Amino acid sequence: LALLLGLPLALPAEPPSCAPLVPVTFDNATIPGLLGQWIYIAGASRYPPHLEELKAVKHAAFSFSPGSHEDELNVTEIMRLNETCVVKNTSKILVFWHNSTLAHVDDQVASTAKLIQSDKDLLILKHLNTSFPTLSLSARMPNVSKELLEDFKAHLHCLGFTEEEIFFTS
Repeated sequence: LALLLGLPLALPAEPPSCAPLVPVTFDNATIPGLLGQWIYIAGASRYPPHLEELKAVKHAAFSFSPGSHEDELNVTEIMRLNETCVVKNTSKILVFWHNSTLAHVDDQVASTAKLIQSDKDLLILKHLNTSFPTLSLSARMPNVSKELLEDFKAHLHCLGFTEEEIFFTS
């Protein structure tokens, strides 16, 4: 009897339940809802080039404006990488309506992502590279609630990231 009563203590704790990341299916309101300024808050990646950039980014803000086509957005980025301020306004976001993906094209380098359903003032992107999971969080304001940060961190933990692999901007 003592063995049976002690069994629950010996069993490992239940792993946290991982809610699936639900991608947004684009409609006529999706892209207009992305226009305007965003502040990069946090991210995690195992893709070596992204990882190096995540470590260097101290602050980042970007804005989306309409491009010359309905399936294109102009991007202006302002970042502090370590102690260097970088301003870029040469990249584009291509909108692929048929599979609800976004592709960031910068200097002939493209990276694709799915927009994850969340609050309208949050921009959670799951970057599509099957070998290297990557998730990023941006918001309309420089600060997000503790609850929203905890939800984001929970998604990252479900993808296998540890606290040490999550990079926050200052």
